[in-house]
Amino acid sequence: MPDASRPAARPENAPADHPAISKAKTGVLLANLGTPDHYSYWPMRRYLNEFLSDRRVIDYSPWKWQPLLQLIILSKRPFTSGEAYKSIWNEEKGESPLMTITRDQTTKLSKSLADRYGDQVMVDFCMRYGNPSTKSKVRALTEAGCTRILFFPLYPHYAGATSATANDQFFRALMEETWQPTARVVEPYFEHPLYIEALAKSVERAYGGVEAKPEILVVSYHGMPKRYLMQGDPYHCQCQKTTRLLRERLGWDETQITTTFQSVFGPEEWLRPYTVEEVARLASEEGKKRIAVIAPAFSADCIETLEEINEEIRESFEEAGGEEFTYIPCLNDDDAHIEALSEVIGENLKGWVEG
Repeated sequence: MPDASRPAARPENAPADHPAISKAKTGVLLANLGTPDHYSYWPMRRYLNEFLSDRRVIDYSPWKWQPLLQLIILSKRPFTSGEAYKSIWNEEKGESPLMTITRDQTTKLSKSLADRYGDQVMVDFCMRYGNPSTKSKVRALTEAGCTRILFFPLYPHYAGATSATANDQFFRALMEETWQPTARVVEPYFEHPLYIEALAKSVERAYGGVEAKPEILVVSYHGMPKRYLMQGDPYHCQCQKTTRLLRERLGWDETQITTTFQSVFGPEEWLRPYTVEEVARLASEEGKKRIAVIAPAFSADCIETLEEINEEIRESFEEAGGEEFTYIPCLNDDDAHIEALSEVIGENLKGWVEG
């Protein structure tokens, strides 16, 4: 993480009263979705208000959406969402699992990049919603002497509601800097060979750890309104390609793996099939007694995986007659994942730093 207190020096041949300038560095800023500061009502309300007020997430007209959000949704949802967060909360550290995991990823990536580049590169993380904010971390990196920042949204697949809004916030933060650093943004890495390899290894490890192999692997991605796909968002196509590449790497046929979408919100149709319905159908109509579920669109376990998949979706499968449900954790700070992320970062740092 950046150290804003490191020594700065006056530029060579500069006047005596010239302000000191830190030695130029290159910053890598990881970005994830975000997390409430606590699962109690007001922290949850602040977090949900920021999240659900984002026009990239909910694009309904504000004059229609905001009264509904402020008067109805935010009076009730902080309680239900808070209970969900409470069930997975890291009480020891006083934070959500997403915060813990993202910090661990940052620590490992810092070491990996230090081994490769020495002190040329500094690594930190921010959240699109909540804390630590993108603005605060951009400021910290620039104050620490970073004249270049590589911004890395930790989403393998591009979507307007994830990658794009993270980028929006990053560039809004840059607008407030007097001396703007040069900036690059990492493109989606949904088909990167090391990412696919890390996913495949996690599947093989999970299958090797159970007595009876699952009959099918459900590859569950976060959903989005179908309308977004029709408007040109590439997310659906990128998800389908990840599943295909994973299947090919595992050497499986199409009957052993399927793609689904979770986290449906609101009245309109979202990408199908819905995970919660499909796992029940697999049990009740196809007689599948053993399934595994993996969520490749998430770089770190969070409320959508630990609570929704491992509790709600598991329950849907078991109530429909399923017997053995295996949740395969996100890649988190697994060494193969860190290697993949490090390689993606290295490819994007070319021409800026050598190592």
